[in-house]
Parts: sequence; C-alpha cells; structure tokens
Amino acid sequence: MSLFPKILLSVHDMRFFFRTFAGIKQSTMAKKKILFINQEIAPYVPDNHMSIMGRELPRVMQEKGHEIRTFMPKWGNINERRGQLHEVIRLSGMNLIINDTDHPLIIKVASIQQARVQVYFIDNDDYFTKRQMEKDELGEDYPDNGERAIFFARGVLETVKKLRWIPDIIHCQGWMSAVVPFYIKKAYHDEPCFAETKVVTSLFTKTVSKDLGENFKQSLEFREATADLLKPYNDQFDIRELGKLAIDYSDGIIKADAEVNEELVSYATKKGLPILDYHEDFGDAYEDFYKLICPEEE
Repeated sequence: MSLFPKILLSVHDMRFFFRTFAGIKQSTMAKKKILFINQEIAPYVPDNHMSIMGRELPRVMQEKGHEIRTFMPKWGNINERRGQLHEVIRLSGMNLIINDTDHPLIIKVASIQQARVQVYFIDNDDYFTKRQMEKDELGEDYPDNGERAIFFARGVLETVKKLRWIPDIIHCQGWMSAVVPFYIKKAYHDEPCFAETKVVTSLFTKTVSKDLGENFKQSLEFREATADLLKPYNDQFDIRELGKLAIDYSDGIIKADAEVNEELVSYATKKGLPILDYHEDFGDAYEDFYKLICPEEE
C-alpha cells in the first residue's frame, strides 16, 4: 500500500516531464539567430533612445530564448578600461580596402554585465579610435562618415563569417549600419552565412546632417554591389538617399522612434514592405515582426 502513492507520483512526474520537454523542444525550434548591428549601445556611449534600444533589444531577445550577436563601432570616446574592452586576436588582422586604401580591422569585445549581453566592437585607428562619433570636437559631421559606415558594415560581416555563425535575421539600427542591407543582398548573397538571411532596418530620428562624401558611391562598390546599382540615387549621397538604399534592400522596416522621417516611411510603404509602427513596449511586437519577416519552415 505504501508504494502505491509513490507509483502515482512517479507517473505524474513522468507525464509532467514529457509535457515540459515537448514544450521546450517546440519553443527552441521556433527561436531565431539574430545579428544586431548597432550604431550606439549604452553604457558605452551616453544614454539616448538609440543607445538604450541598442542595449535593451538584444537583452530582451536573448531572454526570450533567441541566440544573438551584437556589434557596434568602437567610437573614440569609449573608455576601454572602464568598459573592460579587450582585443580578440583571432578575429583581428584583416585589411579592408576602401577607396583604394588598406584599413586594418581590429575586433574588440566586452560584456554588459547587468544585461548579460556580449558586444563586439569594430575598430580602426583612422576611422574610430582617434575620432569622436559622427561629429568632431567642433560639432561638425566628419566628411568621411560614409567611408566609416562602409568600413563598419564590411567589418561586421567579415567578422560574422570568421565566427561561422549563420543569422536568420540581421537587424540594423542607426545610419552607420544602413549600407548593410545593400551588401547582404548584393555583395554577400552567395556567402553560406548570409544566403538565407532576412534584413530588418530600424528608422530613428537621430542622424547626420551633411552628405556622406563625394566619393561615397565609389567607395561603396564591392563585389556585385556595383556602381550601376547606385545610379537611381543622387550623386550627393545625403542621409535620405542612404535611408532609401537601406529600405530598397531590406525585408522589413521598423519605426523605432515615435517620430521618424515620414518621407522614408512613405517610400517603404510604396515598395510594399512590412512596416512596424513605434511600440514603447517593444519586446513582443518586435518578436512577432521577426516571425513575419522570417517565418518558420513547415
């Protein structure tokens, strides 16, 4: 008689175990690999809507069970000692040729302890280490911001290749990542890491005020990302043209601020792209949008 309750308990536990295991398995299969390419991430740069979103979005998605990788530029105003950044030797050492000039790629890494998020930093002495962010000490936009964005984009994608990590979704946040969609669809589309990747671009109000340099189109050329594909855009490549370039090669657009450039939103709408409106409580909304952009295979 004394064994009977134990047997019932054991059967109950087994049923609970199998139900729980099945639920975990089903949930795990539904998870995504998400690559976040951020212009800014707090606490490495001052708090603003973009930098806080750069930290919180990867954290939330990781807590939901998704596998993430997160990148940002190693801006010159980042305190490496305070942020505990250190170089990843095995990932550094590549040279990227931009505008016929070799630029060494340096990869650094750090962890945001409270968010439990690891961040990879794209660094280069000429473009980042010895500079501020998008503006110099006098508050003027750097004239080669376009080249800096190109170096950042290619640096991230080459590093992901070295990591042998295959993202389901690439989420670009900030103008510094705006050339990534173009490269994914044209320059890296044959790479195993990116052949099936979907691209989401977030639109923010924070941006640069000047154009991206006279040689931006020439510098942007790489592999099959040719000059012919850039003919529809103005020769003076300003931030609106950059936004259109990102939209043209993205699979979905997110209004990341309550007020964003309505011209770009209208442009994306005319192209028939899925657009997610601004959500202050973004976690579930963004996850559902990812599922829309990158549905599960049946």
